[in-house]
Amino acid sequence: MKPVLKVRRRAGSEDLPLPQYMTEHSAGLDLHAANDEPITIEPGQIKLIPTGLFLEIPPGYEGQVRARSGLALRHGLMLPNAPGTIDADYRGELQVVLANCSREPYTITRGTRFAQLVINKVEHVEVVEVAELSETSREAGGFGHTGH
Repeated sequence: MKPVLKVRRRAGSEDLPLPQYMTEHSAGLDLHAANDEPITIEPGQIKLIPTGLFLEIPPGYEGQVRARSGLALRHGLMLPNAPGTIDADYRGELQVVLANCSREPYTITRGTRFAQLVINKVEHVEVVEVAELSETSREAGGFGHTGH
């Protein structure tokens, strides 16, 4: 049985589509902007974009908000906290932090598909303090340790 994502719209957002998969095998549900006035994001600027949606993510799952690849490639729009995490117990409006990494301003108009939402299973772990960790061939090798 599929998990159920419950969605409530903010008053005045009934004209916007609910999050939806755009193809049969899409991993993410497209999100639409619910701004009343156009939002222009200048180069280097970060703005909060409303979706007009409130979510009830099933316990044991999380939402991850990601950039749409076409907007990232063509217009330099990125999520500085990507992926943004939405916890199963959050009930506020879903808003997305969007940054313009290009050299040109970009305007988000109402209804623009500007981000995607991926729902993932989450496991909680037990945290145990230990005196030593198991050895690996990598050990403390960090960023770029493989030379690639």
